[in-house]
Formats: sequence, C-alpha cells, structure tokens
Amino acid sequence: MSLFRKLFLSKSKSDKEKEEDLRDGDLSKYTPEPTLPTDENFVKNFKENGGKFLYCQDKNEVLDVFGKILEENNWDGKECCCFDDNLKETFKDFDLNYSFSNQAAFFLSTCEYLVANTGALLVSSNQIKEKKLAEIPHNFVILAGTSQLVDTIGEGLRGIKSKSKKRIPSNITTIKTFENKQESDFMSYGSTSKNVYLLLLEDL
Repeated sequence: MSLFRKLFLSKSKSDKEKEEDLRDGDLSKYTPEPTLPTDENFVKNFKENGGKFLYCQDKNEVLDVFGKILEENNWDGKECCCFDDNLKETFKDFDLNYSFSNQAAFFLSTCEYLVANTGALLVSSNQIKEKKLAEIPHNFVILAGTSQLVDTIGEGLRGIKSKSKKRIPSNITTIKTFENKQESDFMSYGSTSKNVYLLLLEDL
C-alpha cells in the first residue's frame, strides 16, 4: 500500500493506544518527540503553510485532478504561464493558452525537491528560469513525484548538485505559502507568498 494512502485511512488500534499512552503521561517529559516519516512530515508542514495537497496514484488521476483545479478556479481557456514543454505535452488536451506572462491566471511547473521539515518546494532555473518569484503569477500548480521528497534543504541542494553533472542550475530558491509567518530559512528571504496546488504523483 502506498505510504500516502495510509495518511487518509483510519488509525489502527495500536496507533490509538500509543496516542492514549502519550496523553496519559507514561513517557518522561525529557523523551524526544517522535519523528514523523518524511512523507507525513512534508504533508503536515505543507498543509500547515496553507498549501493545497492532492495525491495522485497515476497519470490518469493527475489529469482528472488537474481538470478539477481548472474548473474550481474558472481557469479553462485562460492564460497559463509555463516554461516546460513536457508539461505542455502532458496537459495538451486542456483548453489553455500558454505564455511566459506574469499576468497569466496561474503558473504550471515541476520542482526540484519537496522539503519535508519546512513543507517548502525547492526550485531552480530549471523551473523558473531567471525570474524572481514576484515576477511569476500568484497561483501555482506544481507537479511532483514522491521520489522528490527529502528531509531538509541541504539534502535537496546535494541532490541538485549530484544530478547536475555538467552545469548546476542557477536561481535556486524555495517556494513557501507562508502568509503571516516569519521566514525560517535563508533561501526564502524576501520571497513572495504563493497560492500553491501540489499534484503529488506516486512514482516509487
């Protein structure tokens, strides 16, 4: 069973008993907090940041969910900012007018990594070219895979370096949806908050 499907199922009896034990104070106050798995930690932090998380088991579900996003926001036939030809091919059957304009209804993109401990999306010039986040539409629709989950920004940066044998991309930054919180890492300093839909495809 997929790790993400488990997030939406009821907790087992043993899980509930463990929670009851914790509430009953059986553990010392000095006992460290239990560490969430990477996937659960990302979903928790991403949703707390205000992001809209949509898990998809396969490509057909991605297309179905994408269509519902367009319908919900009345984006059918609207302008879509997109720099990725592969994404244009993936969503070719939808009525969208692709452009590079920051006045478009939304920005369609992939990302480099999903950072669990902050719920942030790590991007680079591979996704946003040399543009500042403020120069890209406020609404984001991001397609990513479960294989892109990492625990920290440092792990993501190492991943970018490792897979960029010829040239490390520039303009590396994080996308967060914090509205009223102080930014917690140097890479998002001065960034602009975005309304983010994340289509997370099971690819493991």
